[in-house]
Amino acid sequence: MSNNVLRAVAMAAALLPSTWVVAAPLSLDQAVDLAVQRSQATRSARSGALSASEMARAAGQQPDPMLNVGIDNLPATGSNRFSTAAEDMTMKRIGISQEWVPADKRAAREAAAGAVVRRESVMEQVAAGEARQQAAMAYIDAFYASQSLKLTALNEMHAREELEAGKGRLSTVSGSSAEVLGLTSALGAAEDESADMRQRQAASLVALQRWTGSPSDELVEPHLAVVPTLDEFVAAHPLVVTKQRDIEVARQEAEVARLNRRPNWTYEVSYGQRQGRADMVSFGVSIPLTVAPAARQDRETAAKLAMAHKLEAELEEARRAAAGEYAALSSDIRRLQERIERFRAGVLTPLHQRTAASLAAYRSNQAGLVMLFEARHAEVEAQRKVLALQRDLAKAQVQLVFKPISQGAAQ
Repeated sequence: MSNNVLRAVAMAAALLPSTWVVAAPLSLDQAVDLAVQRSQATRSARSGALSASEMARAAGQQPDPMLNVGIDNLPATGSNRFSTAAEDMTMKRIGISQEWVPADKRAAREAAAGAVVRRESVMEQVAAGEARQQAAMAYIDAFYASQSLKLTALNEMHAREELEAGKGRLSTVSGSSAEVLGLTSALGAAEDESADMRQRQAASLVALQRWTGSPSDELVEPHLAVVPTLDEFVAAHPLVVTKQRDIEVARQEAEVARLNRRPNWTYEVSYGQRQGRADMVSFGVSIPLTVAPAARQDRETAAKLAMAHKLEAELEEARRAAAGEYAALSSDIRRLQERIERFRAGVLTPLHQRTAASLAAYRSNQAGLVMLFEARHAEVEAQRKVLALQRDLAKAQVQLVFKPISQGAAQ
């Protein structure tokens, strides 16, 4: 082959569509990372945190000064009405006023804004954790659907092989049409099971693609991180953490309301210009009079404190709910592990031995193909049962691992 031909082949290979490239298997780590990157809920929460952060930067600032411009003692009647130069009492005035917020008030407002920032940052972590958990659950469904499809395909292959063998035995004394008809029906049932499982697998892969953004036909067996302890789970539970941040915001707002009982003073200075007479300078201070603080300012403070107490009670309920959730999931995990071990020892192992015995009996013409198929089918169904239990176990573990916002990384 000439160099020109080799060069043309290489160029053609380089121009092949990228979709022809075999995609690498998708792991649970990659799936949850993609889910967080694509999550619009996380993006929304991140924008909320950024908005709160920008507002916090302005919370500790003094209010903007006020520019005052006016004309005093302007004639309203007579021949010189509305003339600014006819009367020596008419004065053009310009001034500036500034409401002065004490440092402790500004510090309290800044602290309240900072508490809001921390709450919004937690909401971003909660959204990311929810995306990780949902993606992990979809990954578990898709992986075990693929494994179950392999078992139904194996069952279908066994049925097809046994039907072919049964057709071959029709010409012998040991064969019968009833046996062939039974094997034909068994093959039809096996094909339907495979079709049903392919449908389920396709649906689970579509659900996974909703989180990852790309189709993934090959999935790596999931390995979950170490399950957290009860204290770790409760402390990092999304509802508990958000309630803690809500309490912090409510307490800071109560402190702001308490300090508002002391009014802010407003200082003003102005310069007045008169026609034919001396210009004037004025100074002034405006002081709000809190004539009924017990009926107004104190009520606002009490309302904020009552909200903080309400949230504290909700926090305690959230902790109890999180502890109950942990206990339920831990119990499910323990019982599922026991069921899997018991099912393997008490059901799957005897069925495997039965299949081996049926195969040996068939080869020695002591059993029919139908008996062999039934033994194989029963073993495959038992393996599918184990897969279903393993799937439920993995889902329970996913909820314990990915529910806390400080957890969620698979190993």
